[in-house]
Amino acid sequence: MAHPKRKISKTRRDKRRTHYKAELPTLAKCSTTGTIHLYHRAYYVEGDLYYKGKLVVPAKTNA
Repeated sequence: MAHPKRKISKTRRDKRRTHYKAELPTLAKCSTTGTIHLYHRAYYVEGDLYYKGKLVVPAKTNA
């Protein structure tokens, strides 16, 4: 197995890792319901399941 010839310093290691940052998720506003939701995700509004502004699964009604 190959082994490094020298120890990588903490500074050098941390310079390489500077690009690994947490980013805020991109949010969208539904044109139908006006709800704020994540892009490419289904979301619930009052028990109904919506995706891309369209009703996918209506809420269950207890009869």
